[in-house]
Amino acid sequence: MEQSVQAVVAAMLKETEKIMVGKDKQIRLMVLSILSGGHVLLEDMPGLGKTTLIKTLSIVLGCDFKRIQFTPDLLPSDIVGMNIYNRQTGGFEMLHGPVMTNILLADEVNRAIPRTQSALLEAMEERQVTIDGTTYPLPAPFVVMATQNPVESESTFKLPAAQMDRFLIRLSLGYPTVEEEMSMLKILGDQIPFDTINPVVTPEKVLELQAAIEQVRVSDEVSTYIVSLVQKTRDNPFLKAGASPVRLVRCIKWAKPMPPWKGEIL
Repeated sequence: MEQSVQAVVAAMLKETEKIMVGKDKQIRLMVLSILSGGHVLLEDMPGLGKTTLIKTLSIVLGCDFKRIQFTPDLLPSDIVGMNIYNRQTGGFEMLHGPVMTNILLADEVNRAIPRTQSALLEAMEERQVTIDGTTYPLPAPFVVMATQNPVESESTFKLPAAQMDRFLIRLSLGYPTVEEEMSMLKILGDQIPFDTINPVVTPEKVLELQAAIEQVRVSDEVSTYIVSLVQKTRDNPFLKAGASPVRLVRCIKWAKPMPPWKGEIL
């Protein structure tokens, strides 16, 4: 690659921070998840910039972006699409849903009924959707970034364990400090200047970065440490359920054994 992964990621962070003030840790985790091919769940109070951060990242990534506002009356076909009868041709035509994108914002995902939420399961795991027996691959890269309000339970549905397991990370933004809010007033004013954000990479470049990350090698000691952490989640009495083997594989899917050391700096 002409540029190192670190250099590209640094440019992505710098561009995102033009709008997102004081959220360096959260931005880094989200970029890490995207480059690892994982989905993100942002759980926080309304008005803290969840949607703004996701939209900003989609611009920085140069990726196609679509948003779905989840509501109780949302149907699975509103997400994946459906076959529609065309009277002029006398046949059915496929109308793809908003899931056919690179970055999908599932806004307030816990407001949709379980049947609708299940429409995302195949897309998030296999990167494909099946409509009337026909399977359609999703664009690459494909990442779901979902949001939900953790305290408001009226007209909401708890996400099932199977769906929660498909998210690589869950995080919150939190309230800004006094200094951060002062910076927001100076930088942003009364509107969000998305037009000032420039794409740093392209979808093709994101795929290159993901392929580069696959070449990362770790030692057996690091792999052992990761497995030990996952094992402890299953023994912890304060946790209802521990991390699944699938989640473990996601954590170390690129943790390949290091080649024998030959004296070079690896």
